[in-house]
Amino acid sequence: MIELAALTQYGLPLLFLYILAQQAGMPVPAIPVLIAAGAVGGSIAFPIEVTLIAALAALLADAGWFWIGTVVGRRVLKTLCRISISPDSCVRRTESTFTKWGPRSLLIARFVPAYSIMAPPLAGIAHTPVAVFLLWDGLGALLWAGSAVFLGWLFRDAVGGILKVLASLGRWGIVLLLAALAAYVGYRWWRRVRFMRQLRMERLSVAQLKELIDSGAAPVILDVRNQTQRNEGVIPGAIGAFGSELDHVIPILLERSGEVVVYCSCPNEASAAVVARDLMRRGMKRVRPLHGGIDEWQLAGFPVDTPGTQAQLAPAKTAAS
Repeated sequence: MIELAALTQYGLPLLFLYILAQQAGMPVPAIPVLIAAGAVGGSIAFPIEVTLIAALAALLADAGWFWIGTVVGRRVLKTLCRISISPDSCVRRTESTFTKWGPRSLLIARFVPAYSIMAPPLAGIAHTPVAVFLLWDGLGALLWAGSAVFLGWLFRDAVGGILKVLASLGRWGIVLLLAALAAYVGYRWWRRVRFMRQLRMERLSVAQLKELIDSGAAPVILDVRNQTQRNEGVIPGAIGAFGSELDHVIPILLERSGEVVVYCSCPNEASAAVVARDLMRRGMKRVRPLHGGIDEWQLAGFPVDTPGTQAQLAPAKTAAS
């Protein structure tokens, strides 16, 4: 981590590079640096130049992810989850947020954990006009940077006192800052490892599922993607189980004794595994995520149903009926 007091020595170029790297995906905190920059960047007037430099760096990093999302498509989300310390389930949540609010969500994206890194490529995947993206993302970058810098400027006496203490410690001050950074990254990584352990369970391959469907012994297939994603096609016979849809499906599933297969389009089948684990906690034993999800199914050349042909789960027949 950059020594906060060094901002006074190296100035705006150092801040620009730090924020650019952080917004590009480097797992380091930005807010403390911006607060410190606001404190040391001007003692009389609000340091507008610090805000503009930080916002420009953030906008450039986002523009890069926006372009990658436009060119590469959904595959960029898997790449982001590999380099990000955030759990893979962030893909499902961020896609739902962008689907609901669209480019306007870029205004507050940086204030929402995990959404800030996912929102720009999602805008590219959705083919958001460049001008619209730059408008909302630029305003969001100014709001984000300005808020932190303003806090630093507002409490510049207190922040300045902390910086003086760190400076007086010399090398030990640097060691303390590096230790704090290591603790931050370590905590984030530990959360991801813990989440990944929760996803460890047996998967069903797309070839096995296709064989079950062809044999007439297909299990109940749950699609936990949102409606926008399902409009692009679903596995034949799949039932929508996103959000509140799942709440309506679970009581019917509990009445059945057959196998259930859950799929999504997330890295590591994260959303599918989370739903499968939840179903198992509710008492269902035969639940498996689909390895590779809908993406692997389509790569294998297997057919998908078009919108409007999605199945509905009927209640199980009782003996009396």
